[in-house]
Amino acid sequence: MNKDQVEGKLKDVGGRVERQVGEWTGDADKQAHGAVKQAEGKVQNAWGKVKEAGEKAVDKSTTDHDQDDSNVIEEEEKESRTTRRKVS
Repeated sequence: MNKDQVEGKLKDVGGRVERQVGEWTGDADKQAHGAVKQAEGKVQNAWGKVKEAGEKAVDKSTTDHDQDDSNVIEEEEKESRTTRRKVS
């Protein structure tokens, strides 16, 4: 969970509380402000999830690339040993 997800969730919850208080008290401005704050929180949380997914994809790509490189090196070493045995 990253900063945007945490802040987004806090805005979402805070907005939900503010909207509910506005409903209970009949304050339309507070309801509207709470709804806007809630929507901002949901968007920020979603953005945080997108960023986190992107970071994970980059990490996985880097890890996969490193593994591919080590597999190629292992194959080349095996081939080299086989070739040396045949030559000897």
